[in-house]
Order: sequence, then C-alpha cells, then structure tokens
Amino acid sequence: MPFASALSEHPIATTAVGEVVGHVFDHLGHAPDVAVLFVTPPHAGTLDKIADAVNGLLRPRAMIGCVAESVVGTGREVEHRPAMSLWAGNVGPVLPLELEAVGNTGPIMGWPDDLSFDPSALLLVGDPFSFPLALFFEWLGTTYPGLPVIGGMASGARTPGEVRLIIEGRVRTNGAVGILLGPRAHVSTVVSQGCRPIGFPWMVTQADGNVVYQLAGKPPLERLEALAQGQLTQADVALVNRGGLVVGRVIDEHRTSFGRGDFRIVGIMGADRRTGAIALGEAVETGSTVQFHLRDAEAADDDLRHLLTSAAAGGAGGAGGA
Repeated sequence: MPFASALSEHPIATTAVGEVVGHVFDHLGHAPDVAVLFVTPPHAGTLDKIADAVNGLLRPRAMIGCVAESVVGTGREVEHRPAMSLWAGNVGPVLPLELEAVGNTGPIMGWPDDLSFDPSALLLVGDPFSFPLALFFEWLGTTYPGLPVIGGMASGARTPGEVRLIIEGRVRTNGAVGILLGPRAHVSTVVSQGCRPIGFPWMVTQADGNVVYQLAGKPPLERLEALAQGQLTQADVALVNRGGLVVGRVIDEHRTSFGRGDFRIVGIMGADRRTGAIALGEAVETGSTVQFHLRDAEAADDDLRHLLTSAAAGGAGGAGGA
C-alpha cells in the first residue's frame, strides 16, 4: 500500500500547506484514502484555513489531526517553532468519525449504527478535557473487543476549549475525531514513549476526576519540589521547566516493581500552587500508582530504535501528544 509524508517548517501557513501537499502529490497523487495532519501552536490561529486548504487540495476520503506541542515527519521532530506534518496513504475502505460523550459517564455519541466493513483499527485523537478515554475504551471493549486504537490525546492546550482537532476540512474544540480503517489495512503499533522515570512510584491517595490532590499523603507539587531539590540534575530541572514533565500510570497494579513498558504516559495539563494539585490528561483513581517521568529526546530516540530493530512496514506514521 503506497504512503507519503511531508514536513514543512515554513512560518507562513499558506506556504507550508503548499509544501506538504505538493510533496504528497508528487509521491502519492491526489485523493488518498486517509490523511493525518499535525501543526504546532504557531499555526493554531489559522488552523481552520489550513485544514480547509489541505482537505480541498488533497481530497482525502478521510482526514483527522490536531494542534500538537511537537510534530514529527521525514526523520525530524520540531518543537517550539512553526511546523506542519502531513501523512497520507491508500489503505482501502475508511470512515471518518466525530465522537463525544454526554457527561463523564456517557453515552458515547457519533459511532455509526451500521458499518459496511469490518474495521481493522481505529485512528483516534481526543480532547483530554472533554472526552473520557477510559469510558470510551470500556464501551469499545464490549462493542468491538480487541479493536486496536492508535493515536492519543491532543497536546498544545492548557485549559478547556483550547484544543484544536481536525476532521475533514473543519476544526473542533471538544470530543474526539477518528478514522475507522477497513480490513485491507494491516496495522501494527510501535510506541516510543520517549520518557524516563524520575523519583519513586507513589500511590494516589486523593483525586477527583483528572485532578490529583495527594500522592502518598502529600500534594504532588510538594513531592515534585522535594524531588527537584534532592535528586534531579540541573539538566533535568531545565527539562521540567520547558514542559518535559509527564506522569506515568502503572499498567499492572499487581506488580511489585516497575520498569520499561510498565507505565502508560499521561500529560500534565496544569497545576494549582495554592493546593499543590496537578491536573492530568485523563481521570485517575484513588489507590492507583503513578510516577513522574521526563520526556527526553535522547530517551525517545533510543527507545524507538530499539523497538524498530526487527520491524518492517510499507509505510509508517507518528505522532506526539499528551
């Protein structure tokens, strides 16, 4: 199955659109089955025009994307400056989705009542403030058990309403956008979390939704400050200050020790210095175990190279998010 990808660092959005769409045209042609578009925050102000232009020029059968803190493409990662990444391919039948939940307990709205094909995977990008991912996975597990879900929660925003999701040539500020892939698409996933643990695992002793108030009886910010003063190097502190701090949630609570692959990485959406609480990109339960991690470029590169050692594919796409 043919694929193409392009990345532009041009600061003018119209020029960047021309560069990425032109490159995909040259290598793939027009009207691909699927397209995924990511831009960094400097392009967020004109995202509606960007999405409309890419959709109108490329004419994919389905297109999703979002604003992200960093984007990856053609062997490069760009952060803290203008960038636009476009990935497209021909994978057979596809169906774009716009999903949303009614409150924090559901139901999930927007899933089609009848599908003309058996889906092989779901590409999904969600708003961490309005889309309850755990609820969605619980619902999906009973509806389509075993269906792979590839994607993540959009980064690039700190408060509700700031997230920008792309669906076709439009922009949404809530819910989730996705593409169901048909049976011709053979998908395997490789996840390079690009993070290394710092400090110790802590039990969540007080939480409300996605807000964590206590880790082992103390506010998370107090735990973090003690960690910065006693264990972190100056380089690590600089990474924290640049927004490289995330939280790893233990996947299997029955384990007594944790290492590589034992954590699911969740973004930190904000903090309250008055209470010492932190807000995560998804709801967290009291009694679960978490550990602070640092997002590190060197760790990401080493992790990805290790995972790709025995992998082969006709095409690949990547994304970074919260």
